[in-house]
Amino acid sequence: MMRLLYSALLCVFLCVAPLARAADLTGAGATFPAPLYQKWFQSYEQQRPGVHFSYQAIGSVAGLAKLRERTVDFAASDIPIADERLETYPTVAGAVVPIYNLPGFSGDLRFPQQVLAEIYLGKIRKWNDPLLAKANPHAHLPDAEIVPVHRNDGSGTTYVFTHYLAKISPDWTQQGDTIAWPSGQGAEGSEGVVEMVRQTPNSIGYVEFIYALHSRLSYGAVRNHAGRYVAADLQSIGTAAATAGEDLSILDAPGEDAYPLAAFTYFLVPRDAGSALRDFLVWMLDQGQKQAPALGYTPLPERIAARERARLK
Repeated sequence: MMRLLYSALLCVFLCVAPLARAADLTGAGATFPAPLYQKWFQSYEQQRPGVHFSYQAIGSVAGLAKLRERTVDFAASDIPIADERLETYPTVAGAVVPIYNLPGFSGDLRFPQQVLAEIYLGKIRKWNDPLLAKANPHAHLPDAEIVPVHRNDGSGTTYVFTHYLAKISPDWTQQGDTIAWPSGQGAEGSEGVVEMVRQTPNSIGYVEFIYALHSRLSYGAVRNHAGRYVAADLQSIGTAAATAGEDLSILDAPGEDAYPLAAFTYFLVPRDAGSALRDFLVWMLDQGQKQAPALGYTPLPERIAARERARLK
């Protein structure tokens, strides 16, 4: 009897243990969506007790490197990747915003498109530059040197920001997750940019919208494709997201109320990903979308979410 009981227990262990290991899913990558992803993982684990997630917010480029090394099960990236070994699924829409620290100034600034490029090119050096003054006639801008702050590490945020600058400025020629910046000071991660701007008078930086909200730093409205100054919020990002075509690009989107520095962020998974991860992705594209607005993220347009669910199934 004891031998039979031992054999039965051994069989249960051998059958169950591989399933438990397969449901321990690890990921790494983008910092922008990390708060939402942690909420998703927690909610999904409550519904599926056999599944456990761990996620490292180390930046899009570092996350992709870990995935290609197969040391994680999935990566998160603000950069859409073309790789025959990987599948790319949009998760939510977000935005990059210009944050600034102007001592004694508490208003909201407006940034013409060309101004952002020329600040980071080092061509506009003073806060009271005529182009900025013209866009902000009611603001008393100081005669102070602008201190541009940028990311030093490989970053999807930098990818979005530099692609936007190249789109709106013929003088901006560099695009990518890391570039040789013409001017400014570097910081590591979105948190590093926030802290450097917070500690540096007369500075400007670029971060994801959610980081600007959480840091309570001022962020500006940007002149959009229709010629209107629009600040980032769930509605203006959603307006841009609604214009997405097959390539999912929504930078400088048309529409009077569209925020111009909007982009989707993505999960990257191997083509041979198991059913546990794919089941989560289906849930993310359905129930997970409903949790996004409460945390300050813009859900996918339903037509895009439905298309991706069908692709997974």
